[in-house]
Amino acid sequence: MISFQQSKLLYSLLNSGEHRPFHEIVADFFSSFQTSVHFRLCSSLVILLEDKKMLRSSQRLVAFAILYQAYSSQKTSSNPFISLLVDAAGDHDAEKFERAFIILLLESSSSPSNKEVLKQSAVDYIRSFDSALHPFPQHDQLQQQFCENIHPEQYHCLFKDTSVKNVVADLDIPSGCDVESSEFDLQPGAKPKIGAGDRDETVTELVEKLSLQGLGPQWIRPHPPRLPVQYDELVWLNPENHHELLWDNGMCADTSKGAAVRDLIAKALKGPLAPAQQERVLFELGNDPKLVYHSGLTPKKLPELVENNPLIAVEVLIKLIHSAEIAEYLVVLVSMDMSLHSMEVVNRLTTAVELPTEFVHMYINNCIKSCENIKDKYMQNRLVRLVCVFLQSLIRNKIINVQDCFIEVQAFCIEFSRIREAAGLFRLLKSLE
Repeated sequence: MISFQQSKLLYSLLNSGEHRPFHEIVADFFSSFQTSVHFRLCSSLVILLEDKKMLRSSQRLVAFAILYQAYSSQKTSSNPFISLLVDAAGDHDAEKFERAFIILLLESSSSPSNKEVLKQSAVDYIRSFDSALHPFPQHDQLQQQFCENIHPEQYHCLFKDTSVKNVVADLDIPSGCDVESSEFDLQPGAKPKIGAGDRDETVTELVEKLSLQGLGPQWIRPHPPRLPVQYDELVWLNPENHHELLWDNGMCADTSKGAAVRDLIAKALKGPLAPAQQERVLFELGNDPKLVYHSGLTPKKLPELVENNPLIAVEVLIKLIHSAEIAEYLVVLVSMDMSLHSMEVVNRLTTAVELPTEFVHMYINNCIKSCENIKDKYMQNRLVRLVCVFLQSLIRNKIINVQDCFIEVQAFCIEFSRIREAAGLFRLLKSLE
């Protein structure tokens, strides 16, 4: 931000163009302000220059001189306001003496004779101006001459398309109350049409309160509401006066049984267990249904357990039937290769618990496809017999509704009608129609 004293001093420099030469005003600018605030002061001048009625003609010339001379020690392309100066020089709606003055400033680096204009005051320059003596290049030529080494995004304008401008024209001011025109600069001693003191004070306060961001909209963002506290959250994260103490009844309990079952399940995945070991696992799982959750069995390991120890696999699945993970176990079971043991597990499960109908139908379809895809005739006949016996068991025990899979099973029986068990299954289907 700019302090009131700084804005007052800057505005006094703009006013001194009526009786002081430009180079003295610029020298006072450098001596009065530190380099660290030059950009902010020049940015304020840019905002004042955007409205052509905010400053008088002499003040505008002094402002342009400061904008250029503040970075005259560097290359012209390094001036952050070079694009604005080029645009002002090519503005056909601006006064010709203003455009000519800016062109002289831009060309002063290559033509030292142009610096002579800085030895005049703003009023003297305007009085002696002759438009016939000055060329006025097109905007494209000026941009090509002075902005060709500037990257398009090197000096992005801070005052365009980002927010509402700090300076907004007052539409309620009558047309007869316009501020002084350029004729006032040409007539020393002329009086302004409105109070000059009020005007100067207004501009001074405006410079003090200018912001590079403009009058941006203030978006109201309320704090998001807190999520409801869940029952299983850590109590010390939500300090309150009322909490129920939860006691873990499993603390200090004997875990040796669980360790023994885990070891036996690990062996059951690698090969058949001895009868005594198998009875031990079934006995422990029957006494403690929750022990199955600590047995170390996962859905990926289920096929190994089914092939090596189907009775234990049946008992484990029965204990897990009401758990959230049962769906994963059933998906693995229906996706594994068909075998005698897998059909035995499914058959025992259907008689012990109520399985999802979709699972049973998917397993039946898997069995039929497995029989159709096998190439070995001996193995194919053997599997067909097993499937037919399995399906007859499901139908007689009313595990499945025959009408739901009648077409698939009938086609299966017709395809393998040469096999006695398939013919028997077909006769069973016909008897139920």
